[in-house]
Amino acid sequence: MAKLKLGAIADDKPVKVSIDLPAAVHRDLAAYAEVLARETGRSVGDPVKLISPMIERFMATDRGFAKARRDPQNGRQSIPMPAQPKD
Repeated sequence: MAKLKLGAIADDKPVKVSIDLPAAVHRDLAAYAEVLARETGRSVGDPVKLISPMIERFMATDRGFAKARRDPQNGRQSIPMPAQPKD
């Protein structure tokens, strides 16, 4: 079994965003959704729903971003941390 960075997708109130993806990225997203469905036993439905958790996971594991958030360099205020969703 593959070790994916995403788990089951939380049901949360969305904010509408529109993006254009290259066809190759969309194909990879659909393939990722298929693997995730096999891993979790739950169908993703629309692979586009993976974009938000992927971005969230990316930002949560980006050490440079985390450091910039906590470091009030040059008198600037730190960037607030969002509330973590309850699992």
